Amino acid sequence: MTPSPEEKGSRAIAGGAGGAARIEAVLPRPRASREGIVNRILEDERSLAYLLLTPTAILLTLFIAYPFFRGVWLSVSSATVGMPGDFVGLKNFAKAWNDTIFQAAAFNTFVYTGITTVFKLSLGMWLAILLNRHFRAKRLVRAFVLLPFIIPTVLSTFAWKWMFDPTFSVINWVLWKLGLITLRINWLGDPYLALTSVMVVNVWRGVPFYAISLLAGLQTINPELHEAAAIDGAGAWQRFWRVTWPLLLPVTMVVVLFSVIQTFADFQLVYVLTGGGPANATHLFATYAYQIGVGTGLLGEGAAISLAMFPVLLLVVILQLWYIRRVETH
Repeated sequence: MTPSPEEKGSRAIAGGAGGAARIEAVLPRPRASREGIVNRILEDERSLAYLLLTPTAILLTLFIAYPFFRGVWLSVSSATVGMPGDFVGLKNFAKAWNDTIFQAAAFNTFVYTGITTVFKLSLGMWLAILLNRHFRAKRLVRAFVLLPFIIPTVLSTFAWKWMFDPTFSVINWVLWKLGLITLRINWLGDPYLALTSVMVVNVWRGVPFYAISLLAGLQTINPELHEAAAIDGAGAWQRFWRVTWPLLLPVTMVVVLFSVIQTFADFQLVYVLTGGGPANATHLFATYAYQIGVGTGLLGEGAAISLAMFPVLLLVVILQLWYIRRVETH
């Protein structure tokens, strides 16, 4: 039987001189030392934490930190498409502050975010309470509730754009059949109706996120608390305010925080539905920044407009996180 290479090596080392014996003792050490280093890294919690966080830190640096700081530099420069530009300080911010369209966009952003957040929270809470009840096919209903949220924004917004079309609007047709209107309504052609229409679509799309998130919070509340309150004579409204709402408040604040950030920086829905029109009546921070930075090529001014929302969002996040910590403490 032909001996294996390992057996040959062991015989040669065993029958050789003292130097060969020393080779036998040295050969396994590199592999053992490598395994020892790996084991020490895996056993050390701090080293393991740094190792696991490295890929995430690289991704955050490449796709969040670098674009943010690049945008900060562009906002204080006169950069345009194809031209790096020079440092101009706060000139772009001053120009945006005195721009009437920017002022209108800022007003629209606050109104749009405030009104839609109130409606999404109210309707989402109502829908979550309904979905928390026991009824047949409740899992199927919960799955269907998520459809507006999981459908791509551009696709669903195009459907709404067709429904708001003054000529082919299904909404106008229904209202005409019901005898509520005699003339076609140009939903996206009137400044006030256009902003209202955009808010309706945002509420339709955002309610499922609130409903499912609040439903998850409702299911963590012990039913015995409601039973005890009912025995003490509390009605449905009292049980909601005295039992459900206080226990659901931390979850609600987190959901509202994410929703406010997403709504404040909304772009796709408004851009597809109105493009900021008519006559710049539905511009938000994001859409106006895109129009100036990309549409006209003024990258510096566009970056300054987009960064104008950062202090507001930072303040909102700080206040809401402070309130969440305060609620959890007390």
